[in-house]
Order: sequence, then structure tokens, then C-alpha cells
Amino acid sequence: MSVEIKICGLSTPKTMEAALQAGADYVGLMFYEPSPRFVDWQTARMLADNARGRAKIVAVVVDADDGLLERIRDEVRPDFVQLHGSETRERIADIVSLTGAGIIKAVKVRDAEDIKAAESFAGSAGIILFDAKAPETLVDALPGGNGLCFDWTLVHQGGQANFMLSGGLHAGNVAGAIDVTKAPAVDVSSGVETSPGKKDPDLIRKFVAAVKSARVPAA
Repeated sequence: MSVEIKICGLSTPKTMEAALQAGADYVGLMFYEPSPRFVDWQTARMLADNARGRAKIVAVVVDADDGLLERIRDEVRPDFVQLHGSETRERIADIVSLTGAGIIKAVKVRDAEDIKAAESFAGSAGIILFDAKAPETLVDALPGGNGLCFDWTLVHQGGQANFMLSGGLHAGNVAGAIDVTKAPAVDVSSGVETSPGKKDPDLIRKFVAAVKSARVPAA
């Protein structure tokens, strides 16, 4: 089995095309305005149209209201909505009903209790995305994309099934992360950037190549 790859926070045709040509399985568009990776509606529609049928389109939101989700549904038509806020199981059910999309639920990890907390989303989120929990001392921390790693052995010890690994991954460490966690999918954003929000096509290609050359996790 091959490890699936998500390139998140894409915002230009050039970097979207680099991700698609390299073989990304998921491409993420950011709809959280404080993020440096935020895309306007015209750009989002264009990028989604470029990706449709070539990779799964993921709309990334943080505690989005129904109005935003409806517009994403109608204008972007994502395959998945990725939730990075405080969404509950009940709210997730509402989002599924509203959008018809699959759900990726981000869980921020610092210790084993955070991994255990992910169990509460079993049956409501199709994929759990484990990301690093930012320390309270980190000024202007974002809900995701902070470029921080967490202790990968926590995931392996938790025995999770359908999950995606995120948090501080880049071409130089992703193979090791896959080896430790047996992750079936990995997600990268800041690890393929030259500065916050500025994706680099060459870094995207190197990341995808590193994942494809990594040792395949046991089934």
C-alpha cells in the first residue's frame, strides 16, 4: 500500500500544478482568513477546477458557520471539508448534511491524552488528522500550519486506523515519520514553503518524492 499525500494551503496555479504533477492525492484550500494561505473565492474556484478529477479537493475551515460552508459547497465543490476548530460530533453531522462532503477532523496533539481524545470522533469523521498542538507561548499561533512536530510514537502507541499525519513534516523527516507512525497518509503545508504562505514547487516535488521513496507501512 502506498502512502497518500496531501499538500495543504495551495494558493497559486503554479504550485497547484506542481502538486498535481508530482502526484499529490489531496490538495487543500484555506478558507480561514487570518491564515497567510487564505484564498479568495475567484482563486479558490480556479484552483479547484484545475484539481478536479486529478486529486481530492479539501476545503480547510475553522469553526465555519453555515453561510461559509454553503458557499464553499456551491462554488468549490470539495471532496472533503477539513475541520480545524472546536467542532463537536453533532456539528460534524450537521456539516456532512449541509455539504455532502467527507470530513477530515484535525486533532491537536501534545500528549497521549490528546491521541485518546480522537476516539470521540470515531464514526463521525472519515479521517483524523493529527497535528502538533502549539505551545501557549507561541505568539500568533494558527490552528494549523505552524511547522511544529509532536512525539510521533504517541500515534503508533494509540493504534489509530484511518488517520493522516501532519505537523512539521518536510522532505528531510517525512520518511522517518512514516516509519514510526505507519501513517497511511501525510499532510504538509509550511514544510514546502520558503516563507509563510509561499509554496515552492521544487520543495513540493521533493516532499512527494520523499514520501514515495519511504518504507511502506505494514497493512
